[in-house]
Amino acid sequence: MSDDRLVGIVLVSHSAEVAASVAELAKSLAGGGRAVPVAPAGGTEGGGLGTSAELIAAAAAAVDRGAGVAVLTDLGSAVLTVKALLAEGDELPDGTRLVDAPFVEGAVAAVVTATTGADLDAVEAAAAEAYTYRKV
Repeated sequence: MSDDRLVGIVLVSHSAEVAASVAELAKSLAGGGRAVPVAPAGGTEGGGLGTSAELIAAAAAAVDRGAGVAVLTDLGSAVLTVKALLAEGDELPDGTRLVDAPFVEGAVAAVVTATTGADLDAVEAAAAEAYTYRKV
């Protein structure tokens, strides 16, 4: 897979700072691999806490390279907003998928896997597998 067809990743949080920080962390931990397109979509247009369909759609368009877009979310209404956008059918790029994964660990796994040129199924599987990571 060529560099211009990498899976894009969107990180949706109720907080712009959280989304941006998790994006930075995931990209930093991915090391020296290919530069995966990652975009945070946090908070509202006015800078408050919440989720914004417009910010999510813009982030997905920004990272779309034709190989699919994996969207990871933090909490309830972020999930509902992404589901609503997917149901509308024309707001998000073709091949956009809501990924059921823990936000931080899943983002790291998704970005690391995407740097290898993996397809959307593999990126989703890696992110979802992060649910099994044990800390104790």
